Amino acid sequence: MKESSTRTDPAGARRPRAVTFPPGPRERGRGGSRAEAQGPVPPTAGPHPGLDRLLDAVASAVGDVPALLSLARDAGRTWPQPGQGNTAALWELLASVTAVDVAAGRIFEPHLDALAILAQSGRDLRPVEGAWGVFAAEGPGARLEAKAGDAGVLLDGSKPWCSLAPLLDHAVITAHTDAGGRAAFAVDLHHPGVTCDEPAWIARGLQEIPSGTVHFNQVPAEQLGGDGWYFSRPGFAWGGMGVAACWLGGAVAVSRDYRDSLRAAAGRGREPDQIAFASLGEIDRILTSALQYLARTAALIDDGGLAGGGQPASANEHLQSGGDQRPGAERSPWSEALRVRGTVAAAVERVLALVSRDRGPAPLAFDEPYAKRMADLALYVRQHHAQRDDAQLGALTLKGEPPW
Repeated sequence: MKESSTRTDPAGARRPRAVTFPPGPRERGRGGSRAEAQGPVPPTAGPHPGLDRLLDAVASAVGDVPALLSLARDAGRTWPQPGQGNTAALWELLASVTAVDVAAGRIFEPHLDALAILAQSGRDLRPVEGAWGVFAAEGPGARLEAKAGDAGVLLDGSKPWCSLAPLLDHAVITAHTDAGGRAAFAVDLHHPGVTCDEPAWIARGLQEIPSGTVHFNQVPAEQLGGDGWYFSRPGFAWGGMGVAACWLGGAVAVSRDYRDSLRAAAGRGREPDQIAFASLGEIDRILTSALQYLARTAALIDDGGLAGGGQPASANEHLQSGGDQRPGAERSPWSEALRVRGTVAAAVERVLALVSRDRGPAPLAFDEPYAKRMADLALYVRQHHAQRDDAQLGALTLKGEPPW
């Protein structure tokens, strides 16, 4: 990973640093054939305008959710969107914000993802205002239904895992339709038919971002695409990889904490031992590999190599679909998303384990930013479905999709 140089203010205090991807091989899809190597990926076109100011603002707003939502709204007006030629820059930005504060990344990512979903549906973003969320989770005892009638589509029922719903203005939300599938809808969360439960949020991580159940009673909604569009679009997989970029940004920050602690100890005359060097070397290897993988995948997205369908309804459905098993068949975005998310999640878990073990209990007990980052990231990465996602990928691999 290539990272920016350390930045300090006049008093010598540490300031936020961006996360940047290393150059890597560019791939271009050619008429549906296997992407072919086309030389190095040029580095992203320098830092995003105003990135340093944004990261400083995020650092100053840690713990202030309304302020972070305001920064996310501002970012949504200028940040790139996935699949439009600068996906690597988008993921670098997400990783950079998360490296400052994991909860901030957890706030920025769904707002930007919602804007991308709206754009992919053909919606004009110019009049879009407010803070947005994306609510697509399902849970036992909660079901949201969309009923079409003379007055348009109305939502009725409940939706679990709606993070920050009371503080948001709008959401992209999935609901069950009369046709038996699920579709995505844009909804105004200020409608009087929307009520939010008080979340029973006892987590020590992401304490400022509770997730609770939201209830809908005859709430008008605008459908985005047809039944199944939300899951079948390539942007579904791209968005899932954007979340992985956030996870990786958090791991970069934890690793910088570790490296800085070793440097500080050396400055006090306590040089790292072989165990510390081995851990730092393993962390470097893990992060560099994961960042290179994200850079390569971002280039593949922008070159059209991951523009096919998104998530199949199930692994078995994919096995029964008679999908292309030719060695030269185009990679599916969902199989690549499973690889990226699984690879990054494993990297994050390993970094957390190494750093926590080697730094011991003292910083967890007495270093508030470090303890917060560790708790936030440990919870955030649990969005990965672990062996269930690997089972999906295994089914796709059996069908003949792997690049190997």
